[in-house]
Amino acid sequence: MDPDKIAKWIRKQKVAFLCSVDEAGFPNVKAMLKPRKTDGLRQFYFSTNTSSMRVGQYRQNPKASIYFYHKGLIRYTGVMLIGKMEVLTDQETKNLIWRRGDTLFYKGGVTDPDYCVLRFTAESGRYYCDLKTEQFSIDALR
Repeated sequence: MDPDKIAKWIRKQKVAFLCSVDEAGFPNVKAMLKPRKTDGLRQFYFSTNTSSMRVGQYRQNPKASIYFYHKGLIRYTGVMLIGKMEVLTDQETKNLIWRRGDTLFYKGGVTDPDYCVLRFTAESGRYYCDLKTEQFSIDALR
């Protein structure tokens, strides 16, 4: 498993599945657009609404996972990362991943109080390809 190749592969995916834990301790999953910014396999930045259910869940319990996959005609590839999700509302971070078209979702622009950033920091992961699964620690990849 080559971490740089996996990180490059992740950047090509169009959808990410984010998992949170609800008040009763059950996992919740949501499909979102791919991360706006990544740092290898360690950190991933997503934009979302501050008022969303998911933000409330991450504030109560930061344990999270994200999953990326691609199903080809013959090959299925998947990467699951486990770690912690932070809800960031500071202006510097919001500016970092803001895109011009975001005003469609956040009418107040980059300073809209209903716009925030989710920053996922991975601790470990599992990589699946060609009927093989490999578990890894993010710290061990350095």
